[in-house]
Amino acid sequence: ASVTMFVSPQPVEATDDAFWDQFWADTATSVQDVFALVPAAEIRAVREESPSNLATLCYKAVEKLVQGAESGCHTEKERQIVLNCCRLLTRILPYIFEDPDWRGFFWSTVPGAGRGGGDEDDENARPLAESLLLAVADLLFCPDFTVQSHRRSTVDTAEDIHSIDSCEYIWEAGVGFAHSPQPNYIHDLNRTELLKLLLTCFSEAMYLPPSSDSSNANPWVQFFCSTENRHALPLFTSLLNVVCAYDPVGYGIPYNHLLFSDYREPLVEEAAQVLIVTLDYDSSTSSSPTVDGTTTGTAMDDVDPPGPDNLFVNYLSRIHREEDFQFILKGVARLLSNPLVQTYLPNSAKKIQFHQELLVLFWKLCDFNKKFLFFVLKSSDVLDILVPILYFLNDARADQSRVGLMHIGVFILLLLSGERNFGVRLNKPYSVRVPMDIPVFTGTHADLLIIVFHKIITSGHQRLQPLFDCLLTIVVNVSPYLKSLSMVAANKLLHLLEAFSTTWFLFSAVQNHHLVFFLLEVFNNIIQYQFDGNSNLVYAVIRKRNVFHQLANLPTDSQSIQKGLQRKKKTPEPISRTNSQDGVSMEGSRPAAPAEPGTLKTSLVATPGIDKLTEKSQVSEDGTMRSLEPESSQPPPEGNLLSAVSDGEPWSGEASHPRRDRRRLSSASSSGQWTPTPDWVMSWKSKLPLQTIMRLLQVLVPQVEKICIDKGLTDESEILKFLQHGTLVGLLPVPHPILIRKYQANSGTAMWFRTYMWGVIYLRNVDPPIWYDTDVKLFEIQRV
Repeated sequence: ASVTMFVSPQPVEATDDAFWDQFWADTATSVQDVFALVPAAEIRAVREESPSNLATLCYKAVEKLVQGAESGCHTEKERQIVLNCCRLLTRILPYIFEDPDWRGFFWSTVPGAGRGGGDEDDENARPLAESLLLAVADLLFCPDFTVQSHRRSTVDTAEDIHSIDSCEYIWEAGVGFAHSPQPNYIHDLNRTELLKLLLTCFSEAMYLPPSSDSSNANPWVQFFCSTENRHALPLFTSLLNVVCAYDPVGYGIPYNHLLFSDYREPLVEEAAQVLIVTLDYDSSTSSSPTVDGTTTGTAMDDVDPPGPDNLFVNYLSRIHREEDFQFILKGVARLLSNPLVQTYLPNSAKKIQFHQELLVLFWKLCDFNKKFLFFVLKSSDVLDILVPILYFLNDARADQSRVGLMHIGVFILLLLSGERNFGVRLNKPYSVRVPMDIPVFTGTHADLLIIVFHKIITSGHQRLQPLFDCLLTIVVNVSPYLKSLSMVAANKLLHLLEAFSTTWFLFSAVQNHHLVFFLLEVFNNIIQYQFDGNSNLVYAVIRKRNVFHQLANLPTDSQSIQKGLQRKKKTPEPISRTNSQDGVSMEGSRPAAPAEPGTLKTSLVATPGIDKLTEKSQVSEDGTMRSLEPESSQPPPEGNLLSAVSDGEPWSGEASHPRRDRRRLSSASSSGQWTPTPDWVMSWKSKLPLQTIMRLLQVLVPQVEKICIDKGLTDESEILKFLQHGTLVGLLPVPHPILIRKYQANSGTAMWFRTYMWGVIYLRNVDPPIWYDTDVKLFEIQRV
């Protein structure tokens, strides 16, 4: 049936069943058919010209779902009606959400629309949205429709849907459930359609502009994840287990996925998307001890569990069994590593596409469940998450349409780097050879991380500059624990210092000198705490000693500052790539490619500066951390990289307003707001932490020069051997305390995650294109 029939301004009576039934009576439709039969223009026409007909259609479709849930959908015909109503609502809901006048419609009660017959009055008072959500929840545990029936015979002993305990019908073994039901692809298809409708209900969030006010929680999610939904626990568990148990490679037969259509994957994708949307919760505003990890003991034992009203967040924060953590971590790592799996037969292994949803899920797990975070860092399993993230970061660095992926990868590494164990784990040798276009090296996971970060900074695209602070903060956080850097990684760090300490870079934006401070902190941490194994880095520092001398002697008079800025005009490249000696890239790797012209991307809100993203903690002798009070002398918050990107640079920060980001933000010239002054340069030059390095050079340079003269050396290995056995004990200044900048939750990142997550979901749902061409407000859709 096509909608054309009721565009007539004539309202059709709700009781005219013959008319309404034709909308869902068709036997062989698919969701794609419904999208084709019900064009956007017609839905909008009905909305404007015959609103009462649209209202009745929605009400009748929800009523059919409620009836299906009540009866338990025992006949094929009932199931068909439920699925068709599902598809129709998935089609229509975005057009209800895009019109502010209609947005409250589902939250109103339909006057006089009782359940027919003598139902209790209080049932009639339920808003349409609630009836819809509860019906979908019931239908997701409907025997013989979405779950395996437990009854032996089919002869009228069909299970009463209201008496079944849905916890016995969890879809997959894993957290809290040991039994893996027989796979049934019809059930998977039906679940997928219902979850698609659920996701569409939750998508009202896309039609509201971004706001930092965390109080405007999504009413659909709020109700669905509340105690009103009796299936909240089994559904949360089903979604989590279906995602974490999925193995795309299946039986390991090459080309397996081409022979059997994998009906599980669409369900897993849908489950992952519904899961991250239900977990969209701003933990920075909650005082719940289970979420922020301040209480010890098992939260599951509390008689009255504190914690958010959102049961999905609550359950996630209370998972605590080791085997559950192992199952989740193994599952996420398996799926994240899937795109990296190299086979000798091209296209012979299935590649999943939902890695961005998985990264959001992993972030939520670590953010809401501190016990899970500690479990991840307890063994080298964390490296199975790290390597795929580095792979994605390296692969996406030149692609404008994947800025969001770059951010979430870096956020996860920032969160992990706040824990000492992460730095320690990085010392494990890197032997897996995932093809990446980075120089070949022999070393540890720390080397891999530094080499990839160097690649992002020197050959990523211009919109990544806001991430430089984060990238270097991660390196600072792990540096006190790095036992032995390779020569390749050591040279990369010095190359970054060289690039960031040129006068034009230092003088061209108010925050640029912070990058030099971060790098000096890295060198100081390694020299003070890990001198013994780091002869490569010490050698690189000696070779590039002029960089440190230039920094110590940085000119501060106006004339030199102007001269430094002039030099910038002649140097178009942000960072010279020539003297970086990249050497040969890994075998089998492809260079990181920019986005295909015309690729769609969604805009993102700006991320907070690093001073808002992190708080400083000091590591004491026994390894415990204590939070430091923020100093009053911190730079003003408006001076963060987002607002300080200068004109002549080929970089532009993610502008805080998406419509403005065509135009570069100028910090120096046109706006006249900020220009470097001698006082400003002096204010930070005097604080450059150069003492340790200068002392090291003072002691070691004469010794190395003497060896070279005495032995006529041109060979590095002798010098390295000498440095390996040298010691600076008693010669260096007293070691400074280790400072770690730990990620802290804040409403700015919560909003960033919301826009990023919905942008991913919008772009990934193209068949059918649920939200395409509707008036979305949360982000802009842009073409690269």
